[in-house]
Amino acid sequence: MNGLKLTGLKTAVIAAFVVCMVMVCGCLGSDSSSGNNPLSEKESIETLSVTGSTTVLPVGQAVAEEFMRINQNADIQLSGGGSSVGVQAVGEGTADIGMASRELKDSEKEKYQNLVQHVVAKDGIALIVSNENSISEITLDSVKKIYKGEITNWKELGGSDMAVVVVGRDSSSGTREFFAEKIMGDDDFVSTQLEKNSNGAVLQTIKQTPGGIGYISMGYLDENVKALKINENGAVIEPTTENVLNGRYPVARGLNMFTNGEPQGLAKEYLNFLLGESGQAIVVKEGYVSVI
Repeated sequence: MNGLKLTGLKTAVIAAFVVCMVMVCGCLGSDSSSGNNPLSEKESIETLSVTGSTTVLPVGQAVAEEFMRINQNADIQLSGGGSSVGVQAVGEGTADIGMASRELKDSEKEKYQNLVQHVVAKDGIALIVSNENSISEITLDSVKKIYKGEITNWKELGGSDMAVVVVGRDSSSGTREFFAEKIMGDDDFVSTQLEKNSNGAVLQTIKQTPGGIGYISMGYLDENVKALKINENGAVIEPTTENVLNGRYPVARGLNMFTNGEPQGLAKEYLNFLLGESGQAIVVKEGYVSVI
């Protein structure tokens, strides 16, 4: 009789052990399928690809950083390459948003008919020279003559006897497109122009070239170069955000982001944030002009 009781006790203990193990395994299985699992968290992250203009890029990056700080499940990846790259990428579906510092060309409108424009900031194009250059102001007509190759020495403009080194942007640049339309008209750039692939590259070249002249977004200006004032019919206008906002500065434009159709999901949330008060405050902080 005692043997039977002992055997029954052993059986009960074993059964209890098995039940406990089943419960533990069940809990582990439940955890592995919950939202606390790193894999599940990774799967819940939404990504957004933004590419194009190096002028718009600093704004896009700064706003994206703040947006991702607030929305930790968002992963916004940005890259440059130029306005033409941005338009093509969003038009062909290899990016969610394309950045451009110019309007769409007629050929792009025809090819990518569903693109929707979002003006996210305003910007001025600054003419820059080395701090060693004695020139402080210039007319747009003189700028055109320099970029056509008709003015080749700074003494022709009242400056030092120093050869002019013409620095511009490459063919994929929206800044170049805008500059050509605004300044050059139907005339071509001088063949000796040094073509650079970004605002930063132009800035660095002018910094190191005493006779150089270049053009960059006002958002890239720093103390290492001199921004020329524009003399327009005797009125001397500085390249400032205030003068862009009030319409006095003559070389100003809108900065754009394009989506393929109306934005949806994360793209819509990001653009809404950028165009809201918080986003536009970042635009101003980056040296550009708010659109609100």
